[in-house]
Amino acid sequence: MPALIDVLAALDTLWPPERAEQWDAVGTVCGDPQAQVGRVLFAVDPVQEVADEAIRLGADLLITHHPLYLRGTTTVAADTFKGRVVHTLIKHDIALHVAHTNADRADPGVSDALAGALDLRITGPLVPDPGDPAGRRGLGRICELEVPHTLAEFAQRAAERLPATAQGIRFAGDPEREVRTVAVCGGSGDSLFDEVRAAGVDAYLTADLRHHPASEASQHSPLGLVDAAHWATEWPWTEQAAAQLDEISDRHGWGLRTHVSRTVTDPWTGRTAHAVSSVPTHTPGAPH
Repeated sequence: MPALIDVLAALDTLWPPERAEQWDAVGTVCGDPQAQVGRVLFAVDPVQEVADEAIRLGADLLITHHPLYLRGTTTVAADTFKGRVVHTLIKHDIALHVAHTNADRADPGVSDALAGALDLRITGPLVPDPGDPAGRRGLGRICELEVPHTLAEFAQRAAERLPATAQGIRFAGDPEREVRTVAVCGGSGDSLFDEVRAAGVDAYLTADLRHHPASEASQHSPLGLVDAAHWATEWPWTEQAAAQLDEISDRHGWGLRTHVSRTVTDPWTGRTAHAVSSVPTHTPGAPH
């Protein structure tokens, strides 16, 4: 079995830490560099449920997309949520490694996996990485559908291909609008609306769309919006990343066993539908 330090060096070739955003916190959170690694678990979130899953699996290394400590900390006490995760992992000799915005910008990266889950043909990055002369790396992807869909059909396609969450899939725009070209961005993507409009695509699939940016985008253009749960848009990357590490393991003869967590760590756990007639006819506090 390889040492953790060797596996981490291989991961850095896939997702170089220097390509992460300056505000990001990527890399190794805990783990003995000389410890042997035989089993690896991939997940989106480094939460307690995933740490417990890693223990049950007998994993030596947990690789997540989201950082555990994004803004730093002054304590890893076990009576805090994040401290408990750290204590759990260290107690069971499980290393934790994070690939976040460096995995977003990679080729292939998070948005490649999202496009692949929907069987979209990628034509290029939405926001090209200026440091990539080949023009393949960057944030988001611009894609084409093999067969045109209506916006409603494309939203349904997303609902069928992405992992199920309480939120489901929301869309904004004319349901019958024809969709041939799509921009996708795994994770929160409403900061990229300028680039989406410049790309001239028919629809944009991402997560965490806020009221005002989405309203402005839909009111001032025919752009169709498809909003999925954050976790659901990034989960396909875990399967892609596991396959990449499998390839490296085979090449080096490491014999690593990789696994992908199917624990739903989206924070929303339920949803209640509105009644058909849900618009209030009386303002609370006003006289009848």
